[in-house]
Amino acid sequence: MQIQTELIMLGLSLLFFLSIFVGNTGSKFGIPALLLFLSVGMICGSDGLGIQFENIQVAQTIGTISLCIILFSGGLDTKISEIRPIMFQGVILATFGVFITAFLTGFLIWIVLDSLFPEAAGIGFLTPLLLAAIMSSTDSASVFSILRSKGMHLKNNLRPLLELESGSNDPMAYILVITLISIINSTSEVNYWQAGFSLIIQLGIGAITGYVLGKIAVYILKKIRIANTSLYPIMVLTFCIFIFSTTYYLSGNGYLAIYISGLIIGNSKFIQKRSALKFFDGLAWISQLLMFLTLGLLVNPHELVPLVIPCLLISFLMIFITRPATVFFCLLPFTKMGSRDKLFVSWVGLRGAVPIIFAILPLAADVPHARLIFNIVFFCTLVSLLVQGSTLPLVAKWLGLAEKPREIKQLEDFDVDISNDINSIATEIDITAQSLTAGNKLMNLALPDKTLAIMVKRGEKFFVPNGKTELKEHDKLMIVTDNYDAFIERYNDLNTSPQKN
Repeated sequence: MQIQTELIMLGLSLLFFLSIFVGNTGSKFGIPALLLFLSVGMICGSDGLGIQFENIQVAQTIGTISLCIILFSGGLDTKISEIRPIMFQGVILATFGVFITAFLTGFLIWIVLDSLFPEAAGIGFLTPLLLAAIMSSTDSASVFSILRSKGMHLKNNLRPLLELESGSNDPMAYILVITLISIINSTSEVNYWQAGFSLIIQLGIGAITGYVLGKIAVYILKKIRIANTSLYPIMVLTFCIFIFSTTYYLSGNGYLAIYISGLIIGNSKFIQKRSALKFFDGLAWISQLLMFLTLGLLVNPHELVPLVIPCLLISFLMIFITRPATVFFCLLPFTKMGSRDKLFVSWVGLRGAVPIIFAILPLAADVPHARLIFNIVFFCTLVSLLVQGSTLPLVAKWLGLAEKPREIKQLEDFDVDISNDINSIATEIDITAQSLTAGNKLMNLALPDKTLAIMVKRGEKFFVPNGKTELKEHDKLMIVTDNYDAFIERYNDLNTSPQKN
């Protein structure tokens, strides 16, 4: 038993090492890291290196926990001040958009499967509708990792709009999937009005519970004093788990609850907030990695081969017809939003981790044709990550929606962080021969007003400088300033090449 445990731990560590290495290498070429994590799982699975993994319940548990952490982390990182101007657009896309996407896509999938896939003949409309509902939500994690790796920013509040949609449409899709599964498996006549009312109740309970428990969490985090400060991020994680499980037992939507509570907590001030945000950023990535590895191991690639043509056609219909039609229809009242913005939002209908997790639910519920549903969702997710995910920076440039802001160098050699709650910027500059032409003392750099030189790194040593400190080539100087424009101008005069902070 001890050997088994150690082998499992060794295998997981090797898979993690391989996934991180492959993901880091692939991101340099604009390939979504999550696609590569999936590929590693498939290569190591039953049709590759032979790792056998068929435990649906374990996969569902891993997916549920991972999705909770990812949604909660997304709420923590989202600033309400940024999403407020696009609140209505995001909410409409995340609610009505999910329904419209599901029904349009379901109708087209019904036609495609009935025409091109003999095994699905006579499958009915509810199963294609379930399949479409599973793929009706979007994923932004890999989208912005690509945009940020390319040093690009989006204009016209597009980034917060996409983040809001992605964070809030997963609960809607989940409720739709659960409702359709119960309808398909029901042995008695279904009351559709009752099902619709139940859906609204779940969303309402989830929203209220998430808001109330989020406020309570903030109150406790402000009042409590823990001697060991490293336990504060663990306390926040405990709230995440507690809010999700409590909402479940109140018959509400737990995914919506933790996203809203994440918004409440992330936009409040409390002790050790910075360390908690960093903790969840890393935890969200490890959750995505573990989730995609698990899903990659679960799929049998040889089962995807007969589905190539139907899945490519379904992917084409989703990318070029149902998603754009949904976006343009939902955003029709917002006349100030340009067509190029709507086109880009349409292109970011990216499928990722969530649809594959939702595709496990029919397997766990023993829904007819559940394996076919899972394989189609998996294939379409691969296509979406490859086609849409790898071309996002290019499409943003084509539409004139990408801009490269003025940038300053990221703190790398100084392991400190300046809170975003103060109006200051922390950066580091490399001291070059060009920097010392006016003199080798710190005061000769003529830094602008409201700029402080905090620390110097020389080799492996650190020290606090003063105006008469002699600087040497290859020194690194840590700077804090709230005079951004003047600093950038002076920084460029020193002939340095700052990087994004």
